[in-house]
Amino acid sequence: MMERESEREQLGLGSVKYHGKWPLKRASVFQEPVSAALSALSLLVQFNGWLSFFLLLSYKLPLRPETHMTYYEYTGLWHIYGLLSMNAWFWRAIYHSCDTFWTEKLYYSSFAAFIGYSLILAVLRTLNLKDEASRVMVAAPILAFTTTHVLYLNFYELDKGLNTKVCTAASIAQFFLWAVWAVMTKHPSCFKILFVIIGGAFSIILEAYDIPPRWGYVDGRVFCVAVSVPLTYLWWKFAKEDAEMRTSAIIKKTSSEVWGQCLGCD
Repeated sequence: MMERESEREQLGLGSVKYHGKWPLKRASVFQEPVSAALSALSLLVQFNGWLSFFLLLSYKLPLRPETHMTYYEYTGLWHIYGLLSMNAWFWRAIYHSCDTFWTEKLYYSSFAAFIGYSLILAVLRTLNLKDEASRVMVAAPILAFTTTHVLYLNFYELDKGLNTKVCTAASIAQFFLWAVWAVMTKHPSCFKILFVIIGGAFSIILEAYDIPPRWGYVDGRVFCVAVSVPLTYLWWKFAKEDAEMRTSAIIKKTSSEVWGQCLGCD
């Protein structure tokens, strides 16, 4: 494949795709070394972000005295988000290292599940849904659609074009929800949220543009993965700041109610 590309380059012709992928140079056992390395870095940033979120909620912020649970109502949702994101980036790193039938399926399936769940998290948080009945009612249709889509990719046809359309639509929907919510509520992390949304939109454009390879190792997907690294760091910063803000607000509200009851007793 690379010999053909060398011949095309000598003739002044551009690169062409082979089996739907741009030809890139290998490095030892790694088929796409730069993409694999950046995916591993993004996985590390995801793990660091989730771990710092876990430590903040479990050991730094106060817990409810009666249950020893966190005050933040969305703790469990963010933990699931963290696990799904790490799973998705793990399989993306493996896929870029070794493109096989199974690693390709695991990569596309895990990212579809991750993006579908990200939309669920966006809907629940931006609509400020706290009771289980409302959460189930809203999340169930999205979860059913995401599950059906993942099953379709695995057991019927690995339609990459369809998967791209589904993931792009879900990403745009959650970008819209987060942007409107951040601006309307004047959230303290508003600028972080908007920056992540702009960066995410830029990443989608890069993916759609499908930049041909440069220098033998870099194509459009490399730029997409590179953009995700700082965005991941900022996103977990927002999650932690949101947890701190909600915890502080709930404690103040609880203290005011207790104080009011004490005054009523007097």
